Amino acid sequence: MSTPTIPLSRNRNYHILWGSQLLSELTGEIVQVAFPLLLFTLAGSPLRIGVVSAVLMAAHMAAVVPAGIVADRWDRKMVMVACMGLRAVVMSGLAVAVANGQWGFPLLIAVAVAEGALGSVFDPAEHAALPQVVPQTQLAQAVARNSARPFVATLAGPAVAGFLFTLRPVTPFAVAAVLLAVSLVSLLFLRLPSREPSIVDSEPAVTAGFRWLLGQRLLRATLLWMVLCNMVLSALVVIVLADSGESQVGAGEVGLTMACLGAGGVLGGVFADRLRAALPPSVLLLGFSWVAPVLVALMAAVPAGLPLGGLLGAVMFLVPVANATVMTYQLVHTPDGLRGRLSSVVGFCTGGAGALGPLVGGLLAGQNPGVGMVVCALAFLVLAVGVTANPRLRGFPHEPAEIRD
Repeated sequence: MSTPTIPLSRNRNYHILWGSQLLSELTGEIVQVAFPLLLFTLAGSPLRIGVVSAVLMAAHMAAVVPAGIVADRWDRKMVMVACMGLRAVVMSGLAVAVANGQWGFPLLIAVAVAEGALGSVFDPAEHAALPQVVPQTQLAQAVARNSARPFVATLAGPAVAGFLFTLRPVTPFAVAAVLLAVSLVSLLFLRLPSREPSIVDSEPAVTAGFRWLLGQRLLRATLLWMVLCNMVLSALVVIVLADSGESQVGAGEVGLTMACLGAGGVLGGVFADRLRAALPPSVLLLGFSWVAPVLVALMAAVPAGLPLGGLLGAVMFLVPVANATVMTYQLVHTPDGLRGRLSSVVGFCTGGAGALGPLVGGLLAGQNPGVGMVVCALAFLVLAVGVTANPRLRGFPHEPAEIRD
């Protein structure tokens, strides 16, 4: 007689993973806003603010591929515990320095390097551990909920950082240290099942993940789809902000416009599993691909402010639904011994696209924000045609086959 599957709502290990990553992402959002605010207190130049942000991103990108190797070769729980503990120590040190007035630009650079690198090592370990704590029948539901998590952090983090900084400059860093410490303690209670030795451990560590990904046609197609979507979406956000500025939208309404982005993503994560249960994956993927260009084209025709934010939120509502479809297939179709490296390769490529997108969006917005939105709509249209023309994406499999490690 088979053991009944525990509902995801009662899966303690899943909740520990979800909560620890949420605190990690929330800390990242707080720090990204608190760093520039802190530099402003020293009359920091825009160049220095840009340097800190660039260093944070560069450290993340530099460490993300080796991070996948660490996640596959070492104990994933210990990797997550070590990363969270070190981040808590670093952030506590910065909070003490700020409280005593002993911080400076070099210290911020050092903290940015540590924060970016340690965060990138944590992510693949958490991603690869998900199938260890969630059965395959619930994996799509778990991935859908995980897809909403960054939007929760995006929705809350910047506002929290701004409010805390108004109390005292040290407060956001002290709170970030506490959040990391709470995440660390919760991870100590995580239980991961033991892993069998993987045959891929005998392959060269750096090349194994790339070789596996390049050898799987559908995985290659899903990666390209994710990269292009990330680039266009990140460009679109910058264009919306530029349009709000040119239209002299008030600061409060700009904040609400951006809040629509986070709210749309959160709602998409809430409803993603219901939509996945009601519709085949191929319909969900094709639906996102064709609805997105229509919504973005409408954005070029509505006034800046909340109407634009509403459409942006509608686009973001579709993102967790489509991401859950694609990422579930990637996880299930990849051997356990390569899941960390797959996550790092995907993170590197999508992160690079996410970093390039704002530059593209800035260039387009500099010409004309309305034209920029039209270009984004056309880019989504080309992507929709590509998905429809690709027989593997057009007929995206409903239940991916299990793979023996």
